Amino acid sequence: MARPGDKSRAVSKHLDIRIGDQAALVGRLTFVSGSNRRYSTFSYDSGWLASKAVFTVSPDLALLAGHQIRKAPSDLDSSFFLALGDTEPDAWGRRVIARANARERRDNPALRPLSELDYLCAVDDFSRVGALRICDGAGCFLGAGHDGGRRTPPLVDLGRVFQASRAVEANDDSIEDLRYLQGRGTSLGGLRPKCTVLDEDGSLAIGKFPSISDQRSVTRGEVLAMRLAARAGIRAASARIVMIPDIPVAVIRRFDRASGGGRIHYWSASSMLQSDRGEDRSYTELVSAIARYCVDAVADSRELWRRIVFNHLITNTDDHLRNTGFLHVGGGLWRLSPAFDLNPFPDKAQESKTWLSEDTGPVTSIRTLIGMASRFYLSRDEALAILREILGALVGWKALSRNRDIGLSDADVRDFESAFDHEEMEVALSLVGR
Repeated sequence: MARPGDKSRAVSKHLDIRIGDQAALVGRLTFVSGSNRRYSTFSYDSGWLASKAVFTVSPDLALLAGHQIRKAPSDLDSSFFLALGDTEPDAWGRRVIARANARERRDNPALRPLSELDYLCAVDDFSRVGALRICDGAGCFLGAGHDGGRRTPPLVDLGRVFQASRAVEANDDSIEDLRYLQGRGTSLGGLRPKCTVLDEDGSLAIGKFPSISDQRSVTRGEVLAMRLAARAGIRAASARIVMIPDIPVAVIRRFDRASGGGRIHYWSASSMLQSDRGEDRSYTELVSAIARYCVDAVADSRELWRRIVFNHLITNTDDHLRNTGFLHVGGGLWRLSPAFDLNPFPDKAQESKTWLSEDTGPVTSIRTLIGMASRFYLSRDEALAILREILGALVGWKALSRNRDIGLSDADVRDFESAFDHEEMEVALSLVGR
């Protein structure tokens, strides 16, 4: 076994992968790092392969006996099989974990640098996205608290989490701040400060905080977009503003847990497409994947088109494929998850991150979206009817934004105005005769 700090030799770590609240054994994960090597292998457990409940837990893991190998295609990509990669901490979580490790290494230079496995295992088992769970050889769930319990704070602790997060952003964090934040990050999201939290009724949620660098009320803007999406006929995650006491926190209900608390297996759209992070992929490619994997491909494809149009009209340009997800409904079949991470960007050009198709490139035109509707199982008349519903929701955005439970001020409304009032909105109105 390699000594602490010895980078010259490869180190292997073996872990069990389990699934769901019953923690059924799926297989064995091995991670190898060092000596300029970095990869993982996975082998299904024979009991899982023989089970009536068996299904492919990751789109890049065939239901075969024996070892399967995964090497990261680039430094941007994970060394873990894609569904496991979906459970890794997001950029904010990684920042907290890395900062804590740097502090420890200053005090103890013999400690080795963090590996990808360290980040994966640092996520709290109780709040890990989806249904996959990671166990060590002794059967202990990795990422659990020191007493084996959860580290997810209750809603009343949001103020404490916010203060610790703000200290990290300001580079003024203490050891206590970092210790407190460990395991309270989330795998859904990006670089913005956030935490997992238990809502008042015990349901799992994400608390998103204002950032020290914000130039507008981003948290209120996200809740506004989520409410507008629901009005526009989109299945969106439940969202509201919680004050702590004068800081607006966006609390977004997690959708990868059943009403009774059971875990639901999750894939990002990026995983479903088996996409490398540097690749330009398209929504029409995703429709093809939906046809292969989803229980109701027509309904999900039409819903996807509705979301693309909505994103375009509110200038949500952060539509990368990790911001679209799917939930397992049983028998290896999937359904488009509720929409999440919807944000108006008034300071951005209206160009999507995900391409509409390989021929058209990014989404830049509502006319092109209407012209491509047939690729999403929609006739032109059906597409125009959906567009009319979306516009009916969006024309009232200012009135909704001033509602007490969202709370945008007149100045905030002006900050967001260009995300909603633009030339493409006028084109869309003309297409439906308004």
